[in-house]
Amino acid sequence: MENLQGTCLCGAVSIEIMPKNHDIHACHCEMCRKWTAGPFLCIEASSHVTFSGEEYITEFPSSKWAKRGFCNKCGSTLFYHAVESNEYFMSSELFQLEDFRLVSEIYVDAKPAYYDFKNETKKWTEEEFLKNL
Repeated sequence: MENLQGTCLCGAVSIEIMPKNHDIHACHCEMCRKWTAGPFLCIEASSHVTFSGEEYITEFPSSKWAKRGFCNKCGSTLFYHAVESNEYFMSSELFQLEDFRLVSEIYVDAKPAYYDFKNETKKWTEEEFLKNL
């Protein structure tokens, strides 16, 4: 798998990652929807994550186990960082993605009724997702 390179909206933050696979995941939890103004669409990065323009990255500790990163210059959503496991779930829209597919949705029981994805995906309720952590 090849590295992906992307930037925030203003270009102040550049990111290079090695994706774990070609899967895109969606989170419908209330926190993600407030953070992104919609579901958080993300790709899971392998251990290779490199940032440049780090002075423009602000991390918000949204829970005991995770931080959310954004560009403090333009406001772009950058990542969800699971602190204990050091896993990064990167906003999929930072990158030009080919051959990627939406494969799963979590917190489907928190999804508002006013939107649906037409893709066939694995759907997890909050309870199902938390059981599998």
